[in-house]
Amino acid sequence: MANFKLAAAALLSFGAASAWQTRTSFVTSPRAIQQSALKTAALYNNNHAVQSRSSLNMVVSDPTSVSSGGGMFTASNAESRRVVPEDPRGRPTMKIVYVVLESQYQSSMTAAAKRINAGSDNMAVECVGYLLEELRNEDAFEQFKKDVADANVFVGSLIFVQELAEKVTEVVQPLRDQLDAVLIFPSMPEVMRLNKVGSFTMKNLGQSKSVVADFMKKKKQEDGSSFEEGMLKLLRTLPKVLKFLPSDKAADARTFMMSFQYWLGGSPENLESLLLMVGQDYVGPIKENMKGKEKVVVEEPVLLPDKAIWHPVAPDIVFETNQKYFEWYDKEFCPEAGIDPKNAQTIGIILQKSHINTKDDTHYVSLIAELESRGARVVPIYSGGLDFSGPVEEYYYDSNGKPIVDTIINLTGFALVGGPASQDHKKAASTLKKLNVPYMCAVPLVFQSFEEWQASELGLHPIQVALQVSLPEIDGAIEPIIYAGREGATGRSVPLADRVNLLADRAMKWASLRTKKNADKKIAITIFSFPPDKGNVGTAAYLDVFDSIKAVLKQLKTEGYDIGDAPSEKEAIMESVLNDPEARINSPELNVAYRMNTNEYYELTPYAKDLEENWGPAPGNLNSDGQNLVVYGKQFGNVFIGVQPSFGYEGDPMRLLFAKSASPHHGFAAYYTFLEKIFKADAVLHFGTHGSLEFMPGKQVGMSGTCYPDRLINSLPSAYLYAANNPSEATIAKRRSYSATVSYLT
Repeated sequence: MANFKLAAAALLSFGAASAWQTRTSFVTSPRAIQQSALKTAALYNNNHAVQSRSSLNMVVSDPTSVSSGGGMFTASNAESRRVVPEDPRGRPTMKIVYVVLESQYQSSMTAAAKRINAGSDNMAVECVGYLLEELRNEDAFEQFKKDVADANVFVGSLIFVQELAEKVTEVVQPLRDQLDAVLIFPSMPEVMRLNKVGSFTMKNLGQSKSVVADFMKKKKQEDGSSFEEGMLKLLRTLPKVLKFLPSDKAADARTFMMSFQYWLGGSPENLESLLLMVGQDYVGPIKENMKGKEKVVVEEPVLLPDKAIWHPVAPDIVFETNQKYFEWYDKEFCPEAGIDPKNAQTIGIILQKSHINTKDDTHYVSLIAELESRGARVVPIYSGGLDFSGPVEEYYYDSNGKPIVDTIINLTGFALVGGPASQDHKKAASTLKKLNVPYMCAVPLVFQSFEEWQASELGLHPIQVALQVSLPEIDGAIEPIIYAGREGATGRSVPLADRVNLLADRAMKWASLRTKKNADKKIAITIFSFPPDKGNVGTAAYLDVFDSIKAVLKQLKTEGYDIGDAPSEKEAIMESVLNDPEARINSPELNVAYRMNTNEYYELTPYAKDLEENWGPAPGNLNSDGQNLVVYGKQFGNVFIGVQPSFGYEGDPMRLLFAKSASPHHGFAAYYTFLEKIFKADAVLHFGTHGSLEFMPGKQVGMSGTCYPDRLINSLPSAYLYAANNPSEATIAKRRSYSATVSYLT
């Protein structure tokens, strides 16, 4: 009883020390959607069929129709989200303006408005939506002001970027009293305070003394609930809570909480109910028109469980235990899909529930299909809030507490705990460290169109780099691979075929490192020569390279790796690789590990022709004997110690970084082709600070299939030893060459 009274008081004063962090969803799961994902992916392979196992289907143009006029990096336009009733038929029209972080609500909101316009006798709906980043554009911002000025209802969600939160507040605050309703869902406190549903407000939000804050603290003490989890528990107890409120305030509080549930539901049906409820109860002209008429009885919100396992072709919408999921997946789905559940690698996938409930999940289905086509099992999970540590703990261990996943891919692009709002990196790191598997955080394009990203030398939007690359990295995430773009006309997410293939390939390679026997794993140790042509083969900043390789080989042998007849002394290792410790990079004294003829090179290196603009036809003069491309190094059992070729521009090595048309030379490309496709390395260890792979031409962050770091490393897992005093270049290596960096002291 005491808890219900406290919750009731919370609804009355509604304040909290921090903003909400919640999103949930609803979806049906027809088997046909898996095939539709592959068909959609085919759009991005110009003049080519989908090749599910190829990670080098280069995308060079944007097939989507995108209008201009958006924000700094956003070639989208709110007009594509404007719905105007074609024939009001004398009905009063409610105008609703909404601002959201991402575009997945666009199709549901559009469908909801059109359904009302087609079927309601009591009201019509005009609706227009803005992506948060569009408000940076002056023209878009001016239009936003005009739209809000004559709106009836304003809705905002996930407004967590400070300067844009200020813009929203600047526009809505002066008009708040004239608006019939303001609905703000998880956002910064100053935006949440704009909420207004009849007598219900959030004027105390963010103040130190807050009943909601006290309520949530109590729930956290009782069962460890995060703030958003506490809010969902409050929603579930809503019927019991409302009886402790005065009748008028109870009605308004109930409307807000129901609105929140409908928004969490996200489907066109849920949002239609939201619009009907708010319109007939709070919008003046519609209320007047409804006098003497019976109100429409809106459907109850349809919500999924707060956390569960979801699969696009499952007969049940979701599974609330991994036991129930594997009962279906291993016994029914895997045999039909040709997957061996006993020996398959298992990939955990973290999803945004809002994409599932709005049925904007084609990009998720595409990756699931690619992984399963490679023989992997998948365990796709979601959370009712933005704290995914709970579902990870619950679904990624078996009944004996043993991890059941070999790699995790976070497809939300956000931090594991807190999303874009407020992060708990300590909690996230603790969760991931306990699980101890590779953790990849892939990135969907949010603030720019596919076309803009593809054409940009910068690559990923700076705001998105901060939210969806930097913050996940603090948790321990690696490999920010772009895997989906935004379709301009509808706002729906579309998988980028070559990126999805690459992501699947790399996840499988990381997973194989957990499942393969150490004796069978092939490791490529790559040493450098920088500055080039200065007798610096096998050197690195603050590191005794060959002595360190000696220690690594010793440890590998202890752990069961096959190191063949590798010498046990530093000098002997150096001699076997160099033959001459003072060797120059172009010296014939370097040990030749492999000679690659030009036919083999062109066959195995899909981008080789692109290098001819700068270097002519292979083999060229670098890492070449005149007829073949030469790979320098020495193999010991399943360990290869190789010498990364030079930049190529001997007198001006930095030219490669700044010349727009520059490229690595054929010898450099042949080296990485050898590692991946001839030696067939399971992983590469880049040894010391630093080589040149990460500085090859391409985008700064968010590589495309035409960026040379991406082309060179391709599917190879990479660990990179980097000096602890050089975090800036280590970050470049992490983001541009997909390397898991390991610091060493200086």
